[in-house]
Amino acid sequence: MSGIKKLAGQTLWYGVPTIASRFLGYLMNMALPFFIALPEKTADLVQVYTIIPFLNVLYAYGMETAYFRFSQTHDKQKLYSTLSISLFFSSILFTALLLLFKGSITGAADLENNPQYVLWMIAIITVDNLNTLPFAKLRQENRPKRYAFARIAGIVINLSVVIFFLGVVPEILSNNPDSFLKSIYNKEVGLGYYLLGNLCGSVFTLILLSKEIRQIKLSFDKVLWKEVMKYSAPLIIVGLGGMVNDVLSRLIYRHVVDLPQQQADHELGIFANIFRIALLITILIQAFRMAAEPFFFNSSKDENAPRTYARVMKFFVIACCFMFLLIGLYLDVFRWIFITFANPRWAQGLQVVPLLALGNIFLGIYYNLSVWYKLTDKNMYGAAITIIGAVITIVLNVLLIPKLHYTGAAIATFTCYLFMMISSYWLGQKYYPVPYPVKKLVAYMVLVILIYGVHLGINKIYPDHLWFSLTTATILFVLFTRFVIKIEAKELAKIPALAKYFK
Repeated sequence: MSGIKKLAGQTLWYGVPTIASRFLGYLMNMALPFFIALPEKTADLVQVYTIIPFLNVLYAYGMETAYFRFSQTHDKQKLYSTLSISLFFSSILFTALLLLFKGSITGAADLENNPQYVLWMIAIITVDNLNTLPFAKLRQENRPKRYAFARIAGIVINLSVVIFFLGVVPEILSNNPDSFLKSIYNKEVGLGYYLLGNLCGSVFTLILLSKEIRQIKLSFDKVLWKEVMKYSAPLIIVGLGGMVNDVLSRLIYRHVVDLPQQQADHELGIFANIFRIALLITILIQAFRMAAEPFFFNSSKDENAPRTYARVMKFFVIACCFMFLLIGLYLDVFRWIFITFANPRWAQGLQVVPLLALGNIFLGIYYNLSVWYKLTDKNMYGAAITIIGAVITIVLNVLLIPKLHYTGAAIATFTCYLFMMISSYWLGQKYYPVPYPVKKLVAYMVLVILIYGVHLGINKIYPDHLWFSLTTATILFVLFTRFVIKIEAKELAKIPALAKYFK
């Protein structure tokens, strides 16, 4: 239990900045309906933040995971310096190439109205990539407090810039047009301040990590680098395939939907908005991954490692079930906020959020299962799973979006992650058996889906009645909580802080 307790503690520390980052970013994105009345006005910003994850994978080319893997068997200082030098020079190369083809990128992404977005996007990716290994070093050395401080400080700067230029300055200038602030504010930038705030936060984070950066030695081990590249090359495919599965629907939406340009932009803005709600589960997944990846590698030599991984999976799935219920049962709260404080048009498409959320749970389970190919150096299997998942995503998006719009994109996401989860489990049990409590985990997920269905059925008695919906949602959530406590009483009794409640 001590290993899981340690993982839980580190997940909390890594989770605080990750949750803060995602949640504050989420709030800034969710604030778009309050800044912008028409969803189509946000389409270009959505497009940029859809492209960034793809380029991040290319810039990092699996170095983070490789650092955790090889730090178990090689000199950490030599490894850190070699990989950092590699990332530095590759970042210069990739940035030069992106700048060279800036015009082509602008045209391909339909960003002709905001070509400056491409420059800011390149700058953000470059700086963030330089932060990658310093953050990985902090995680590998189990220094979550410093990690949390650097992350949260960057988030605060990011948020401050956005609020200042989109909220404070316009209000001041409307009352005092001759204020000195007009010299630093450009109304034409508009939503571009989201990107500029992101860039400022990334640069500030890089400055805070200067101590870790100064620890890089001008020593490059060519033999070690080749060994690392052999391991990490398949992870590039895994990463790119993962990005295809994650963001392709938003990247191609307005290109495949059979609608006039303005209506296509409108639906893209709406779909991105509802996708953010489902991403609340991704916040939990990301927080968990920050702690779990180094934990899995550090625990791999323990003879009880498979059993530990199984218990970690169980607690992870239970946490995801709670998140699914929070989203599904309280979806009417989001609808009320959009209708009351923004524009009712932003509430469109909310019915597909639970399907997207369930797909994201499958993705989180897949991340847990992926430990088998990372520990056994069978990354090509992970690449194959991801490629097939990407093909499923592409085919279903192209076929279903023109017919079903938001729902078609959600079905594509759900199907892809379901396939990846099942195939990874099947192969993992063949090459690295882990005694996962499959029946119990499936039962939990089926139960929360049924609870969500019951909630939908009950609310038909008093449709559009917010307080009735909240009351029934809370009752169902409490009942599920009591059920889990009863079933997991023995496990919970092993936790010192809770033991006295389960005697």
